Amino acid sequence: MGKRLDGARNAPNSVSRSAPRSRWEEHRARFEAYIEGLVFSEEPRLETLVEAMRYSMLGGGKRVRPTLCMEVAEVFGAEPGLVLPSATAVELIHTYSLIHDDLPAMDDDDFRRGRPTVHKKYGEAMGILAGDAFFGESLTLITVHQEGSPEQVLEVVRELAGSTGVNGMAGGQVMDMDQTGVGGAADPETLHMIHNYKTGALIKSSARIGAILAGAGEEEQAAVSEYAMELGLCFQIVDDVLNATSTREALGKSAGSDAEQGKATFVGVYGLDGAKREADEAAEKALQALSTVDGDTSGLEELALFVRHRGH
Repeated sequence: MGKRLDGARNAPNSVSRSAPRSRWEEHRARFEAYIEGLVFSEEPRLETLVEAMRYSMLGGGKRVRPTLCMEVAEVFGAEPGLVLPSATAVELIHTYSLIHDDLPAMDDDDFRRGRPTVHKKYGEAMGILAGDAFFGESLTLITVHQEGSPEQVLEVVRELAGSTGVNGMAGGQVMDMDQTGVGGAADPETLHMIHNYKTGALIKSSARIGAILAGAGEEEQAAVSEYAMELGLCFQIVDDVLNATSTREALGKSAGSDAEQGKATFVGVYGLDGAKREADEAAEKALQALSTVDGDTSGLEELALFVRHRGH
């Protein structure tokens, strides 16, 4: 990543704290301004790759992971803009996972966030390479642009690597693929393990990275880790419910695809009402985990309720 667009470094600070908007809206506005200013390359021969990356990166989304990172940093006394490079690195990893998940060899989806998926617009090879490039750019953001002590930066890299590798996102995707076709025959333990790896690990890292860069202690990091793991579980369960009950127009991607492919889902294992109860329980556990955290956790409480009730 050679440089940033003029003024992009200062853009996040342009959002006023006095504006009549929630902290989450402020975090998201600052984040969107930051990623809009990212310059991956000015080499003309790489124009298509950069275009594919920006197409996926700027295509919308809830931005739960980066804003969670920013909010946790604020809870522990850091200025949210401090963690923007690492928060963006997390979102680039998430974006790369979505690009690869949509490929024909994986979930084979033609639409994402209401638009053609990257491989449908730019071809499969470019989709694979755009995802690969995001991984390298995420490390550059942390190691070149993230402020903090060498120990903090190293810990952020370790945290992100752990949540994306064999014992994280990639491993969870493998387990998910292994269970495709079994549907409701999956056992609850395996189902929870899949989503703790595939979805929960990166969400947990988002919170932990914010805490690490804010200088939070081990007990505080443990509390937000528990909160984030339950939040990630709730997020996945609600995703399963929405996939089973929504239209493609409402989801912005294929609806009902989990059932068609025989994927192991919370709806398939617990039934629709049972899945909703599981989501309620996960949200409640997330809120309980915050009881030991000193500081204003109202924003994290707000996020847990948003995740539980999104789509309503």
